[in-house]
Amino acid sequence: MTSLTSFAEEKSQLVRQLESGKQQALVTYGTSLTANGAWVSHLEAALEANYPEQCTLINSAGAGKNSQWGLEQLESRVLKHKPDTVFLEFSINDAVARFDISVETAQANLETMIDRILEINPDCEVILMTMTPGNKYSEGHRSYRKNVEAHYAMYRSVAKERELLLIDHYPQWKALQSSDPQLFKQYVPDTIHANEQGYSEVVTPVILEALGI
Repeated sequence: MTSLTSFAEEKSQLVRQLESGKQQALVTYGTSLTANGAWVSHLEAALEANYPEQCTLINSAGAGKNSQWGLEQLESRVLKHKPDTVFLEFSINDAVARFDISVETAQANLETMIDRILEINPDCEVILMTMTPGNKYSEGHRSYRKNVEAHYAMYRSVAKERELLLIDHYPQWKALQSSDPQLFKQYVPDTIHANEQGYSEVVTPVILEALGI
């Protein structure tokens, strides 16, 4: 499957620093797709296999959380670890209707998180990710996502404007949902949370390629 990923560099800063022999702290921060996403353990295993004992990965994501929570908890869950690299992915939940977070508010939260991370470490690499469609549920359901594409487009815009690495999973998930609905359902039964196979086959390879591992 073709990956649709935008790169700020051919190799991520994380990988370049590891290749130079430096110790690195990596924080993953976002929703349940990060808190419980198998891609995190896959990434940790790949980093350990390629750069033994050089990278500490801290998964600080929260299931059911959005960018407002992310901003409020940034100090205790991210900044205290003094990260060299931070993954951010909150847009799948910022789109949930019951949270009533506009794209403009989500962008303000995202930009403030990025600014605060860079205040602590101006050299920190911030990586943005879009995720799954999350389009199974209709209006009125607690998991109805009314404008997920607009939230994902905002992530792309911020990444481009700030020259950040963007790992854009959404287009390939959306294409798979259209071209092979059964396989998509096998990988992402609720259209939101990929299972182990979905992460192994679709998500993790794109992340490793984007980082340059």
